[in-house]
Amino acid sequence: MLLADRYAELRETTRVRERALFPSKRIPSELELQARWFAGDFGKHFVTTSGNKIDIIQFGTWNREAGPDFRDAAIRINSGEPVRGCIEIDLIDRNWETHGHATNPAFEETVLHVFVEKSDREFFTRTKSNRNVPQLCIDPTVLPDAFSANVPLARPGRCQSPLKDLPEERVKSVLDAAAHFRLRRKAARICSKIDSHGRDEALFQEIAAALGYKENKLPFTLIAQRLLLKLLRENAKDNEAMLFGVAGFLEAPDLGVFKRSTRDYVRNLWDRWWPHRDEMQRMILPAKVWRLSGTRPLNHPQRRLAALSILVRDWPAFRHASGKRAVLAANDFFRGLHHPFWKFHYTLTAATSPKAMALIGESRFAEILANVLFPFWLSEDADILQEYGKLAARLSNRRLETAATRLFGNDPRRAQFLKTVAHQQGLLQIYEDFCMQDNSDCAQCPFPEQMARWA
Repeated sequence: MLLADRYAELRETTRVRERALFPSKRIPSELELQARWFAGDFGKHFVTTSGNKIDIIQFGTWNREAGPDFRDAAIRINSGEPVRGCIEIDLIDRNWETHGHATNPAFEETVLHVFVEKSDREFFTRTKSNRNVPQLCIDPTVLPDAFSANVPLARPGRCQSPLKDLPEERVKSVLDAAAHFRLRRKAARICSKIDSHGRDEALFQEIAAALGYKENKLPFTLIAQRLLLKLLRENAKDNEAMLFGVAGFLEAPDLGVFKRSTRDYVRNLWDRWWPHRDEMQRMILPAKVWRLSGTRPLNHPQRRLAALSILVRDWPAFRHASGKRAVLAANDFFRGLHHPFWKFHYTLTAATSPKAMALIGESRFAEILANVLFPFWLSEDADILQEYGKLAARLSNRRLETAATRLFGNDPRRAQFLKTVAHQQGLLQIYEDFCMQDNSDCAQCPFPEQMARWA
């Protein structure tokens, strides 16, 4: 039996249903819901409020003009013929009325109304011509993960007891199994995205999300969804300006706010952005979606957008390197990314740095490998598990430290168990599957009993 299958068997013996790591009591923002919907995170098969089966054939494209959120979509109702039109996503079903969609001709072609909260009183979604639109209520708690999560610190839990008494090789075997299971799930999610958006677009969206880090994963995802790789490649000379414009980073009133060394660069961005600005006005992200406080200067999203633009420009070379399914080839590509301005700047308003800086550092490259490239390669049935297991971990984070504290406590071998990306990923998987939200309910943790069965 494969390690991943063995871990899945152990996991399912105690799990009745999927459980989010920390179920959020808040309703995600409308932007986040739209991004998760377009990414396919809610799935492709649903049942409407009236009991009809809905299959999503095409998620469509982000709408640049007035009207529903997505146009050029296609759905199938009760296995019938494809129905083409638009999809609107709201937080509450009655927003259709309160936002004036019922009388707006721009919403006439809507074929599906998606929302999170259903009113206490029955509500029907109708267009201006009085056509009934199928309603679909989605549940955010089924989402596989969150765009960002603040994980509380922890004390050693009951789950550390079986691990501290296990020989090192057996602990590593458990971590390997959980890591392989996690990698396989990521590959399955990527396969689903490829099925919906195509191989190149799916890979582009995944890379963009990885460049956003945990703080800005949502805005980077939105940008990659709204500015498709195909569109950016068709506008090769303007792709960087389009990325910065849709990100909302070219809204400054004049060049006076920029350093002298920056003005020529920003002027060129503006000149290339203005021809696209009017048609993309609706696509521009609001400033509040960005999280800039607490971000290391090297990781500022403006630098990562520049890296994304270079990736678009060199996409054939990137696909050639990633097609080799080797860490060395991918590493050589990312190390070779070069931008004359961003090599010496942290942000658009920062002074010039005396030292050159890499667009994508080794730690971020390791994260891209673990969360994007290895799952992508596995989705192509590549034999990559051995190389995946050798990938050295570069950084830790609050979530990982919380998991390590809960499962390993003060075990002197703790650092040894977290030296590879695979073992870190395995630890996170175990934590998400078995650990409770706080130590008060650790007595109910099923992990010790399950570890007793691990031969």
